Amino acid sequence: MYPYLHLGSFPLGTFGIFMWLAAVAATFLLHRAFMRGQVSADAVVVVATAMIAGVLGAKLWHELQDPFQFGRQMRFIAEPGWKHPLDVLGNLLQWFRAGFAWFGGLLFGVVALLWQGRSLKVGALRMLDLAAPAAAVGYGVGRIGCLTSGDGDYGVNTTHPWGVHMRDDALDPPQPNPPGLLVEPTPVYELLFALALGYYLWVRGKKRLSTGQLTGEYLVLSGVGRFLIEFIRRNPRLYFGMSNAQVAALLTIAVGGILIGYAQTHRDRTYTEPGAAAAI
Repeated sequence: MYPYLHLGSFPLGTFGIFMWLAAVAATFLLHRAFMRGQVSADAVVVVATAMIAGVLGAKLWHELQDPFQFGRQMRFIAEPGWKHPLDVLGNLLQWFRAGFAWFGGLLFGVVALLWQGRSLKVGALRMLDLAAPAAAVGYGVGRIGCLTSGDGDYGVNTTHPWGVHMRDDALDPPQPNPPGLLVEPTPVYELLFALALGYYLWVRGKKRLSTGQLTGEYLVLSGVGRFLIEFIRRNPRLYFGMSNAQVAALLTIAVGGILIGYAQTHRDRTYTEPGAAAAI
């Protein structure tokens, strides 16, 4: 794993690099979707807003899974107080580097897109449809940042030659521990799935689908992918033998199914002109 690239004495976090690449990929696809749908909106602003909301939501969701631990972390961050304000900032940045939950990012990102769809007169659900391929690919690229930084690549033990080492942050400097153990590189599998899903959604987007149909399919398929990948990840089983992420994935699949059903029963709301904004 390579959590940092060192440019001289300046450390550049690879997680941040791949987040930026994810934003670039998502912006490119969303811009193409806007061109195809004849939508006059700035893809850079839309993606940037959704990304910021998604990162904050992912961090918040992760921390609220254990409120007591969250409280202890906040007390540690604020401990330097007014005497050493820069230490408080350093602690805060260190805390924010790791620990993100997929479902929280998805939820906050969706809310940001809905709001922008309304405010830009594009249509809330139609904005989600336009952004679905970009969201799929952007998520997959961003997951590689988790792999390189060591914050999300912990699958089950494997003998595959493409297995990766777990990184132990308790060691100074952080290094593989135990050295001989390889685990499944789950973010790589998620990237491949995300690229396939993004391609499928892009092709589907060429058809005249009911508003919300494409978003529903994205939620169902991405939820299935997330549910399955959890079987080879090292996450605790908390609910009926399922991890937190699997429960969230089932909720995502259910919401996607409801949205597909809604789109199928409201076919009259399908926009008839490529540039016409949906009323939803």
